[in-house]
Amino acid sequence: MPELRTALLGAVLWAATMGASALLNLLLESWVTPDKIRTVTLLFAGGGALAFPVGLFAARLVSLGRSREVAFAAAFVGLAAATIGLTAGLYALQYRSYYAEWHAPTFTLTWGLQFIFTMAVALYQFAVLGVRLYFPLGFVALFTASLWFARWRR
Repeated sequence: MPELRTALLGAVLWAATMGASALLNLLLESWVTPDKIRTVTLLFAGGGALAFPVGLFAARLVSLGRSREVAFAAAFVGLAAATIGLTAGLYALQYRSYYAEWHAPTFTLTWGLQFIFTMAVALYQFAVLGVRLYFPLGFVALFTASLWFARWRR
C-alpha cells in the first residue's frame, strides 16, 4: 500500500494539476460561462484526487520487484487509466443526475435500461470530448509523475 502521506500529498498535487489542465484548455477556447468552467475544472480535479491513490497502488502492485522501466510503464498506465476512468465515472454520474428527472420510476426495468444507456452515452461523450482537456499539461504531468515513481519507488 502507498504511504498515507504520499497518497494524500500526491492526490492534492494530482488534483490541482488535472484541474489546471482542464481550466487552461477551457480558457484558451473561450468556453461557455464561468459556472460551467468551474464545474468542469472541479470535476477534473475531483477525478484526479480520487485517481492518484488508485493509480499509485496499481503501479506499485504491478512493478513490485521489477526494473525501473517496468515501474515507469506501470505508473504511466496506472495513473492514466485511473485518472481517465474515475473522472469519466464522475462525469457519467453528473450526466445521469441531470437526466434523472425525465427517467422512469426508480428500480423499474425501464429505469434500469435508461440508467445503463445514459451512463454508456456519458462515458462515450467523455471519451470523445473530455480526454482532450488533459493535453498538453496533463500529459506532461503524467510523464513527470511516472518518472518520479520509477526513480523513487520502494
